[in-house]
Amino acid sequence: MDHILRINTRTKEIRYEETPDAYLKTGGRGLIAKILLHEVDPACEPLGRHNKLIFAMGLLTGTNVSSASRVCIGAKSPLTQGIKESNSGGTTAMRLAQLGLKAVILEDQPLEEQPLDDQWYYIKISKDECSLESASDYLGMGTGEFCEAIHKIYPGAAVSCIGPVGEMLYSSAGIATTDTDHKPGRFSGRGGLGAVMGSKKIKGIVVIGKDTMPLADKDGFMTALKTYTAVVKDAPSTLNYRTLGTASMVRVMNGHSGLPTCNFSLGTFDGMDNICGETMFDVITERGGEGRTSHACMPGCVIQCSNVYPDKDGKTIVSPLEYENIGLLGSNLGISDLDTVARLNALCNEMGIDTIETGAAIGVAMEAGLAAFGDGAAALGLMEEIRQGTVLGRLLGSGATITGKVLGVRNVPAINGQAFPAYDPRAIKGMGVTYATSPMGADHTYGATARAQIEQASRVGQADLSFRTQKNMAIYDTMGFCIFCSGAVGNQHQLIADLINARHGWSVDADWLKAVGEETLKDEHTFNQKAGFTKAHYRMPECFTERRLPGLNSVFDVTPEELAEVVDAHFEGRKTLKP
Repeated sequence: MDHILRINTRTKEIRYEETPDAYLKTGGRGLIAKILLHEVDPACEPLGRHNKLIFAMGLLTGTNVSSASRVCIGAKSPLTQGIKESNSGGTTAMRLAQLGLKAVILEDQPLEEQPLDDQWYYIKISKDECSLESASDYLGMGTGEFCEAIHKIYPGAAVSCIGPVGEMLYSSAGIATTDTDHKPGRFSGRGGLGAVMGSKKIKGIVVIGKDTMPLADKDGFMTALKTYTAVVKDAPSTLNYRTLGTASMVRVMNGHSGLPTCNFSLGTFDGMDNICGETMFDVITERGGEGRTSHACMPGCVIQCSNVYPDKDGKTIVSPLEYENIGLLGSNLGISDLDTVARLNALCNEMGIDTIETGAAIGVAMEAGLAAFGDGAAALGLMEEIRQGTVLGRLLGSGATITGKVLGVRNVPAINGQAFPAYDPRAIKGMGVTYATSPMGADHTYGATARAQIEQASRVGQADLSFRTQKNMAIYDTMGFCIFCSGAVGNQHQLIADLINARHGWSVDADWLKAVGEETLKDEHTFNQKAGFTKAHYRMPECFTERRLPGLNSVFDVTPEELAEVVDAHFEGRKTLKP
């Protein structure tokens, strides 16, 4: 990974650059933070010309290290107005890294007064070559339709693209990436990054060809890889995810009274048995056909937590159907029919919109009386409003926070403009700390605490747990790893360091990795501070600190002072919280 590829979407200039020293020993999420902090005015308009959209590769991306080739995409978010990185599986990052690219940066945007500025493009990247190709014939296409058309021209290409809602600049638009089956089911969904891509009039990135990643110490790399693969493959968490995927969390969260139900008004769902991971496994097995209970989203993954959910005739409805989607599009809407949940998920994917934000926005709309909880047909109808770009559809596509303001709903599950994932913070309080203190807005992947062996509904120790987990995830996101590697490898950071040293010819250690995580969080919080964030932004909304969760009779009671201490510690780059 020697070069950074810059594409100016106004002048159409394409430039390959040697990686500067400041960006050399970081990658993925950490690299995005540095580029945004060094090159983007934090006060800029997210959909304006001064924002940049960055595709960054991790330090082990492109190798055959299992689950280390996630694509990290970042920009200033039109949803949160702060820094945003969203990563996903698929094939794009591996291909870009193998072509010698550490990052691809989309800069500027076409000027409205120029006569050709209604022209859209897709970016074609091959070995040492990049070009802008007309995408005019593909406008309005869904992600699957676009990828199918592209694969007729470039069979086997890796593709990352937006759907029609990205073209319409919806604040909850995401970027889809093709998986090992060449289907665009992997999403960098959070934060509205698809709208940033749409603002630059880029429909997609198409990566052609692949190569073998050079290794500084092949023997050392293979030795470390063998150990790493055994650790990941044999971890209890891996075995669980390979069987039920993330959907295993439906029953677990219902048991903790933390499953979002009817716009987060309840923590348990009467229809849970109909949408849980065990039921999904049985349905996929019984229907057969194209259905698969286990599936790899990127080449060489040994975890294989994904799935393919089929209809009654064995034809694919969606891949994958995961916990967050079941929680936000299922129980959160009072919907207990798994096929309906899968179809809602598939519509989100094809339109290119975040399932979490969409499910939360529809939940708010249902509380406002636009539809009844449990009415699957009405939910599908609201999805059609989003697709058509009606006034109501654009409102829902703007996210849960805006939807709540317009419809007069105070119970809005969001922080800094971004909706909660499928963990009620009154029951899973460490996750609530992560929601409140993450520089990314409410986002579970930046400090997932739901599986920690603690009393989840107690406030004791939750701030420290989230703080440590956020630092650990910053390490894994910078390397390009899947979140589930962190559960398998845990704090065995020297094993990761050994792989990095053998890949790059460096001599880093576990302490260096920890410092990378701390520096990444510090950079992110620094960007947000310069964008205008204060400690008042890192708070849980009153509807969750004052409104009790039935069943547990609990509120989110981690104090504002504890939350502020987490943010301060990240901003200062400290290793621990103050006692």
